[in-house]
Amino acid sequence: MFSRKKNIFSSFNYCSFSKLKVVILGQDPYYKDNKADGLSFSVPDGVEIPPSLKNIFIEVNNCFQNKSFPISGSLIFWAIQGVLLLNSILTVRKGLPGSHRNKGWEIFTNKIIRIISDKKKHIVFLLWGELVKKKDSLIDFNNHYILKTSHPSPLSANFGFLGSKQFLKTNQFLKKMGKRPIMW
Repeated sequence: MFSRKKNIFSSFNYCSFSKLKVVILGQDPYYKDNKADGLSFSVPDGVEIPPSLKNIFIEVNNCFQNKSFPISGSLIFWAIQGVLLLNSILTVRKGLPGSHRNKGWEIFTNKIIRIISDKKKHIVFLLWGELVKKKDSLIDFNNHYILKTSHPSPLSANFGFLGSKQFLKTNQFLKKMGKRPIMW
């Protein structure tokens, strides 16, 4: 089972509910050895940056031209600033993406999304990919900012993700709400 047991709930360890400003919702963890660290799209220090995460960093650079490409794929720095990096499914079998779909994780993560929507105000929800876009029905769009686009995977990034300016729009909204922007 991937992520390692100790990492399954890492997204909650690094992003406190009180500091929460942004939710990036992914599908399921990386399914190859030593890639999944419990934060959606993130990998541990020293692990090669996967293609989806490379596209995420490319889009960050599209939004903020003065950024340099990071040497690490760890997104802990984002999480401690208030970005919840949550997968809708928290585990997967080695080599089998989507293998733990409809096993109960969606009930748990849907509840998390609803709690955030009900208990917080002015959260930015970034929904990337067809499976995740459907989660918008769990979010009160009158109280939150929802941005949806294609998945950052090389197979779909050119169908909306790249060029979407999601990171810039997120920071603009946070500033408008009187919150400190994320240092992407």
